[in-house]
Amino acid sequence: MAFFKTVSAISRLRSRLGQQSNLANSVRWLQTQTSTNTDLFSELRELVPEHQERVKKLRKEHGSVELGKVTVDMVLGGMRGMTALLWLGSAVDPDEGIRLRSMTIPDCQKTLPGAFPGGEPLPEAVLWLLLTGKIPSEEQVDSLAQELRSRATIPDYAYKAIDALPVHAHAMTQFTTGVMALQVQSEFQKAYEGGIPKARYWEPTYEDSMNLIARLPSIAAYIYRRKYKDGKIIPMDDSLDYGANYAHMLGFDDPEMLEFMRLYISIHSDHEGGNVSSHTAHLVATPLSDPYLAFAAALNGLAGPLHGLANQEVLRWIRSIVAEFGTPDISTEQLSDYIHKTLNSGQVMYYDYESKMLAEVVPGYGHGVLRNTDPRYTCQREFALKHLPNDPLFQLVSKIKEVVPPILTKLGKVKNPWPNVDAHSGVLLNYYGLTEENYYTVLFGVARSIGVGPQLIWDRALGMPLERPKSVTLEKLEALCGKSS
Repeated sequence: MAFFKTVSAISRLRSRLGQQSNLANSVRWLQTQTSTNTDLFSELRELVPEHQERVKKLRKEHGSVELGKVTVDMVLGGMRGMTALLWLGSAVDPDEGIRLRSMTIPDCQKTLPGAFPGGEPLPEAVLWLLLTGKIPSEEQVDSLAQELRSRATIPDYAYKAIDALPVHAHAMTQFTTGVMALQVQSEFQKAYEGGIPKARYWEPTYEDSMNLIARLPSIAAYIYRRKYKDGKIIPMDDSLDYGANYAHMLGFDDPEMLEFMRLYISIHSDHEGGNVSSHTAHLVATPLSDPYLAFAAALNGLAGPLHGLANQEVLRWIRSIVAEFGTPDISTEQLSDYIHKTLNSGQVMYYDYESKMLAEVVPGYGHGVLRNTDPRYTCQREFALKHLPNDPLFQLVSKIKEVVPPILTKLGKVKNPWPNVDAHSGVLLNYYGLTEENYYTVLFGVARSIGVGPQLIWDRALGMPLERPKSVTLEKLEALCGKSS
C-alpha cells in the first residue's frame, strides 16, 4: 500500500514581478518538477543553495522595499495584519484559505499521494511538500515513511519523565514534558558545542526536526493510554503510515478512523507563520535554541484557550445544545434561540481586526483572515457526508452551519460569519470514539510539527537572524499620536 500572509504592499511587489496568474503558473510549474531523489535530505541539500541566493538577492536589491505601514491598531491589536515574518510553507488566502506551498486544500487532496487511490493526503506527503515545495511521488513518500519509522524509537527516560507527573496532569503538560525529555538527544546542541560551521546549522536541525516529528505520535499515544485507558503501550505497526500509526497506537484500528487521522494531521499541519504556536517556535529558535526547545515552547502556546483549545470548546458547546433540549434533533427555531443565548452570554469573544472590535461569536465561527468558509471545514464535512451522514451530531453541525451565518451577518459584528476548521473536527473525533476532548490539543500539536519542523530547518539554512522587534511604551505611543494629530 502506498503511503503518501501589508496586502496592498504585497500586491505592489507582485506587480513588479509580473501578473499574478503568471506567478501562480510559475510556482505550480516549480512544484510539479520531479526528481529521482527518494532521500529527503539529499533533495533538500540540492535546494538550499538556490534559496540562499534568492534571499541574498532580495536583501541586496530590494532590502528597502516597504511592505506596509505600522499603525496603533496593529501595536495594540496583537500585531494583526502586520507583515513581519518569512514563512516558506504556507500562506492564508482570504478567499481560498490556507495554501500549502501555493496549493489549496482541494489541490492537496487531488494531487498528493494517499494510502490508496482517491484517499486523503498522507502526512508524509505534506511534510515533503512543505519542506521542498515539490509534489512527491509515491516512491518518495514511501521512503520518507520508512525514514520516519526508523527514527521513532523513544528512550525509556522520556517515558519516565512523563510518569513522574500525576496521571491527572493535563495531557498538554505531559506532552511538553515528553518533548523536553527528548531534547537530551538534540543533534543540533551536540553539533553547536562541537563547533559546526554556521553554513551547516541546517543539517543537525534537520536531524532534530525529523527525529522530533517521528517520535511525537508515540509520546502522544503513550500519554493518551496512560491518562485515559489502561496504560498499556500499543507498539508501532511498521506496515502503517504516520497518521494511521498514530491512530493505531491510540487504540483505534477502524480504517475510517485511520483515514480521518491522515486528513486531520494534513489540514492542521501548517497555517502560515503568525499564529501563536508557529511564531513561538520560530521566535524561540532564533537564538539558536534547538528544535526540541522551540517546539516545546510552541506547545505551551498551543495549550492556550485562544489557540489550540477551540475544537474541544466547539464540541462542548454542541453537547450543551443536546443537553439543553435532550436531543440533537431540534428545530431551526430552537437552534436560533440557543445561538442568540450564546451570543448574549458574552463568554466567547473574537477580535476582528478589520472592524477593530471585540465581537461575541459562536464557537467554531469566524476567522482572523478568511472571508469565506474555511476549506479545512469543507473537507471534513465532505468526509462526514461520505462516512457518517446519519450521525446525529454531524446532522446538528450541518444545521448549525445553515443557521449561524445569517445571524452573525445580521448582527454585523464580524467580517467572516462562516465556519472554521474547529467547527467540525471534534464531532468527527467523537464519532470514532476519541471522546476525551481535553486530549484534542495534543492531536493538534502532533500535526503542527509537520509545518513547524520544515520552517525551523529553512530558518537555519537561510541564516534567519535573532528576532528582536522594537517595542514602544504607552507614553511614547500617546506622544506619537499627539504629533500626528
